[in-house]
Amino acid sequence: MFIYNVTVNITDDVHDEWVSWMKEIHIPEVMKSGCFLDNQMVKVLYVEDEGHTYSVQYKFLEMVDIERYQKEHAPTLQADHTKKFKDKYTAFRTLLQVID
Repeated sequence: MFIYNVTVNITDDVHDEWVSWMKEIHIPEVMKSGCFLDNQMVKVLYVEDEGHTYSVQYKFLEMVDIERYQKEHAPTLQADHTKKFKDKYTAFRTLLQVID
């Protein structure tokens, strides 16, 4: 099992709009790709950066799933995020392997 983790720091002025958009639009669209089994969005606590920081995690079984997502779906979905929130966020992505 693997996790595609997207860590996002969002500014205060668009925070509430961003959280709603993520829950109602973006995450459901990512899940429609069929590349992921499950997801969760968690708030990162005690961050010294300004704004609010979140970790959005998508679980998948095989590396081919994330490769397909990155090739076929990510460019459009990431562009939608950038267009909507422009310079109001920073983000970085990591791949994690679940160790039982």
